[in-house]
Amino acid sequence: MNTITGAETASPAHHRQLLDVLVCDHKSALLAYAEKLLSDRHTAQDIVQETLIRAWPHTERLYSTEGSVRGWLLTVARNLIVDRMRSACVRRESVGIDNRDVVLPDHCESVLVSVETTSLLRQLSHDHREVLVHTYLCGRTIKETARILRIPAGTVKSRQHYALNALRARVASGDPATTS
Repeated sequence: MNTITGAETASPAHHRQLLDVLVCDHKSALLAYAEKLLSDRHTAQDIVQETLIRAWPHTERLYSTEGSVRGWLLTVARNLIVDRMRSACVRRESVGIDNRDVVLPDHCESVLVSVETTSLLRQLSHDHREVLVHTYLCGRTIKETARILRIPAGTVKSRQHYALNALRARVASGDPATTS
């Protein structure tokens, strides 16, 4: 660590020398500290830069007093990190490694499938459509569907079989799903 004696004058060259010593002696420690707290190197570099900018006007005083220069710098860095995290929290943003653009899923495909499925179901007879609604859309078993519709389980299986075959044939033929 470099030391500066109080006997030197407060000339611009001396002020520049103090700043160079400050950066040389403390930049690495500040960066390691900020990176540890933030888990993001780029944001940590911004914090170190802001800390050194804030220290710049106070270099004379920092080196002329008895206090720890590094302690003062680490406190400034910690305060900047806390301020940044608080302001990001208020804006509902996250600071650090999780701060990425999130791609939201496009739901238009599911809407299109829903419209096409509804259109295809409308083309089935009432009995076939009713069985598919209970077994696929409501997630009921064959027995539950038979009990609700008050028909034999074999009839539910038969209607389900013919309904699915009709839907497969319609989709395979490429006919547009239009209502009849």
